[in-house]
Amino acid sequence: MKPLAIAENIYDVGIIDWTTRDFHGYVTPRGVTYNSYLIVDDKICLIDSVKAPFTDEYIQNISEVVNPADIDYVIVNHVEPDHSGALPKLAEVAPNAVFFITQQGKNEAIQHYGDIFNFVTVKEGDVLSLGKRELQFLPLPMLHWPDSMATYLKEDQILFSNDAFGQHYCTSKRFDDGVDEDVLFFEAQKYFANILFPYAKLVEKALQKVDGLPLKMIAPSHGAIWRSHIDKIIAKYSGWGAGEKNDTLLIVYETMWGGTEKVARAMMSGAAKAGIPVKVFRLNSSDNSQIVAELLEAGGVLFGSPTLNYGMMPAMGGLLTYLKGLKPGKKLAAAFGTYGWSGGAQKDMEEFITKAGFEVQPGFNCKWKPQSGETGDAEKFGYEFAMKIKENK
Repeated sequence: MKPLAIAENIYDVGIIDWTTRDFHGYVTPRGVTYNSYLIVDDKICLIDSVKAPFTDEYIQNISEVVNPADIDYVIVNHVEPDHSGALPKLAEVAPNAVFFITQQGKNEAIQHYGDIFNFVTVKEGDVLSLGKRELQFLPLPMLHWPDSMATYLKEDQILFSNDAFGQHYCTSKRFDDGVDEDVLFFEAQKYFANILFPYAKLVEKALQKVDGLPLKMIAPSHGAIWRSHIDKIIAKYSGWGAGEKNDTLLIVYETMWGGTEKVARAMMSGAAKAGIPVKVFRLNSSDNSQIVAELLEAGGVLFGSPTLNYGMMPAMGGLLTYLKGLKPGKKLAAAFGTYGWSGGAQKDMEEFITKAGFEVQPGFNCKWKPQSGETGDAEKFGYEFAMKIKENK
């Protein structure tokens, strides 16, 4: 049986990886897909590749539609190994194929796989005729690698967007209107937060390239294909790229003997009384990528840790190191916690959240565990921090 035809003579020949649960630190409870698209025209063209361990299954998928030896063109939108791992095998089974790629992508591909491909480098506005159809190349540097590119199929009005608009979401239903919409958009939000957050300021420029293109589909390299919610996902990207935020407060903490947790719960109570949504995460039972997904649209965050060996708990250090790389932008943040004979955690946390680009506010600390009056102070702190979020929205 042939792979799914997403349009006339255009096939989804990629891989659904149901079992992967970690994508270089990004937890993927719904698995990962490596989407690849085959266009059969006067010339046969393959867009993107898949992760190396799935190469044999991938070649078999292609073989259900055409003889791989007959492939004329391969479009390499991105060289990261989850998109390019099967390229060496493609060069072997399709010896006459020409590989179209940006100059930066060519440099990267040679570093990864050697100089084994018949490359043609492309730039903004270049086109490639397949016969009845024409492809247009849209470089999107740093979304999210220097080589990143999208490819637009004019006649069928399909944007092959690579990592943009993707989700780590396995489903046997390949289109957005065949899956749970809430799950789909949360996975798109999580993907943006964990992959594209550092480059959010570049999203508007990228969307300008898409603006005005008639779109019947956006076909990313991960997750479901967009055809029914195109305007909505573009609007989401516009808002995320612009740093739009709501008045939600996140309280993220780790605790040792319960003192910091007691502070966190008091702050949550105070913030809730201010009338804003509050979400609480303990690090030993929450993964970083989930927290970052929630942070994308939140107005502020409180980070809590007791002092351990003159510093913060290792789990908090891991999260803040992750956030320092993602640079979530101008959201309100403060540190809180408890300490025994010496402090240090609050100073550590404030240093990291400053480097991550947050607007750091004065924090809250108490010795050993909060007493009755200090619990009230923590509740008041939560209330006042929530009011700052409402004013800063």
